[in-house]
Amino acid sequence: MGPALSVLLLCVKVFCCRIADVSLGTLRTIQVVKGRRLYAAGLGFMESGLWFLVVREAITSDMGGLPITLAYAAGFSTGTLLGCVLADKIIETKICFQVVTSKRDDDLIAAIRDAGYAVSVVEVLGSKFGEQKYMLFIEIESTKQKEVRNLIRTMDEKAFIMVQESKSVYNGYFGK
Repeated sequence: MGPALSVLLLCVKVFCCRIADVSLGTLRTIQVVKGRRLYAAGLGFMESGLWFLVVREAITSDMGGLPITLAYAAGFSTGTLLGCVLADKIIETKICFQVVTSKRDDDLIAAIRDAGYAVSVVEVLGSKFGEQKYMLFIEIESTKQKEVRNLIRTMDEKAFIMVQESKSVYNGYFGK
């Protein structure tokens, strides 16, 4: 195997390992924030082991400093992106939609409930705009966010929607 091929293979290895370890790091960080310590510790073990192996090989190699550096950096940025995508897909999160509407829209409330989601309605007092407002609280799985947002928008395109991640949720009905 020639030196150019050896450098190329090392760059591919560094790139792939960085994707894996940075993706694990992203998932680990999210688990820490969510208070899931054991998951975070396991992911941290795998992440640091991969990082050590790839850095050791990259540093001890006497070939292709710049190509290896570029592969390392590209793997880091790609791993960050992949970690975010994976987190959205595999980490379950509850989110709370807070929807402010200008009028009590029983059709909107019924549509949300008919779609299988629980909704609580609160009257909002003291609007600067002089109109009575209503706030809807809808607790859902994060994977349903787009579906619920689209449902609300079809019923009230001017609804003010705020979405927050819920750290803990107790009791209640979560539907679908």
